[in-house]
Amino acid sequence: TMAVPRDSDETCYLLPPSRKDWEGQGIPDFVYEQKELVLEGIQWPRSAPSLREDTVPPSRFDSALCSAWRQRMELGLFRYHLGELRTQTLPGAVGFVAQLNVERGVQRRRPQNIRSVKQAFDPAQFNFNKIRPGEVLFRLLREPDLPGALRQDDILVMINVSPLEWGHVLLVPEPARGLPQRLLPGALRAGVEAVLLSSHPGFRVGFNSLGGLASVNHLHLHGYYLAHRLPVEGAPSEPLDPGGHLHLLRALPAPGFLFYTSGPGPDLEALVGRVCRATDYLTDHEIAHNLFVTRGAPPGKTSPSSALTGVRVILWARKSSFGVKEGEAFNVALCELAGHLPVKTSQDFSTLTEAAALALIRDCLLPPAQAEEVQAALVALIAQ
Repeated sequence: TMAVPRDSDETCYLLPPSRKDWEGQGIPDFVYEQKELVLEGIQWPRSAPSLREDTVPPSRFDSALCSAWRQRMELGLFRYHLGELRTQTLPGAVGFVAQLNVERGVQRRRPQNIRSVKQAFDPAQFNFNKIRPGEVLFRLLREPDLPGALRQDDILVMINVSPLEWGHVLLVPEPARGLPQRLLPGALRAGVEAVLLSSHPGFRVGFNSLGGLASVNHLHLHGYYLAHRLPVEGAPSEPLDPGGHLHLLRALPAPGFLFYTSGPGPDLEALVGRVCRATDYLTDHEIAHNLFVTRGAPPGKTSPSSALTGVRVILWARKSSFGVKEGEAFNVALCELAGHLPVKTSQDFSTLTEAAALALIRDCLLPPAQAEEVQAALVALIAQ
């Protein structure tokens, strides 16, 4: 049985009734220990999962996030009310999960004017120091495991006011530092650990670089619940380096680099280091990229129904795209590359085919010669 943690009372993550008290409330801390990172036994239920029924008993993290998020939705802090989204699995070999999300297409904030993958932070532009009181749910803090251990970065968990799906939050490390949108080890570690703190198989975390459709140049990761399997969880892969630390996912929707950890501790630290070496290389070479963190199967000859025994981190190098493409059924970023397609119009939702989705995604990938060059460079980096 789970010990009842000291702040199991979800109310400490809720806002007081009167808006004038929001400013002075301070941000509650969600402090977690290593033993709360759940590895065993998280699987997709045989019947269709959902967030509304308790098919999966929520973890302490899920309870805190979902109760606070639901309250902010009821208080009208989002740009639109997110109801049940129309969802379909597109016929075909890939298993794309398409969702109609008209409001996000219309209401989301205009992306910033970005010209470079390594653009500096600009305090004059919109950033997460300018959000309204009440948008932050809590501070995610890992309890130091050893006396004298370094304290982790403070990660603020805040609502994404234009949500893709239920529970869509941003993980923002110490916003006051004004960090540009370049992945850092502390942020990635928090993202992987957030996936392990959730007992829902569909809680995913991701990162879009500048030029990879990040719309705000201020370091943040996305986290959200999607009650559907995605193709990348069990897609087969082949090793690229003798140490078995870097793998290639060849499967559709898009070839990507696969990193895998079977759990917390030194293995997870090593994975974080390797992924950030790869993203630093891409950033320094002006190559846009997207990253997706999900529970998944170990590398190798896996299948869609393979057991979720660890965490997969998938990294895609792609063509830079500055600004949103109007008139496309969807924009290609972290969730689309993983097989989750938030579609902007009901016309596109009713006519979208797997072939059309693959063509849109293929348009965003690097040309073959450059893709091979990147692969060789990353293999050499990881082997060091």
